[in-house]
Amino acid sequence: MKSILLIGVGKFGFMVAKKIHELGHDVMAVDKNEDRINAVMPYVTDAQIGDSTNQEFLKSLGVDNYDVCIVTVGNDFQSSLETTSLLKEMGAKLVVARAEREVQEKFLLRNGADKVVNPEKQVAEWTAIRYTTSHICDYIELDDDHAIYEVEIPGDWIGKSIIDINIRQKYGINILGIKKNGRMDGLFTPNEILNANMTLLVLGEIKSIEKCFKL
Repeated sequence: MKSILLIGVGKFGFMVAKKIHELGHDVMAVDKNEDRINAVMPYVTDAQIGDSTNQEFLKSLGVDNYDVCIVTVGNDFQSSLETTSLLKEMGAKLVVARAEREVQEKFLLRNGADKVVNPEKQVAEWTAIRYTTSHICDYIELDDDHAIYEVEIPGDWIGKSIIDINIRQKYGINILGIKKNGRMDGLFTPNEILNANMTLLVLGEIKSIEKCFKL
């Protein structure tokens, strides 16, 4: 179990709080808006109404005691930037900040953020790849060159085994799992026979995966 300081519980922050709650972690939520704090209370361990750009208020939270500090202040980049900087100055172990534009990512990283998330950009890229490329069921980019794809079984692979297709040796692609009827199985054998009701979870270089699966 981890302790999380979540600053800003608007629409995005609220969803983050709910998911962290589902994962079983402790969450301290902070927001200037009382209505937002009241709405998020069922999903957090504790909450306070306050201005995260106020140094004394932020210090009173004991930010260095939290495993992760997440800044999801929306529609006020100046406050997000100031909060991020103050958190790092006060000894926060890991500061994750939300950005809405690429230029904001750079400023946040320069001013104390250890990691930056840009939900709009990430979802836009996922949507473009997921729905404009044939045979892809899901996609997670790991870096500029590598990704995890969930892909349909090519027609000429049906009836063949994992050994037969041999994509690790041919393309440097690793099969992480096989989804059968909507359920992921990571305990498959090399003799597993592929069929049209399966999808593969594969990891490798993006160029190699695109070449292998003709994406």
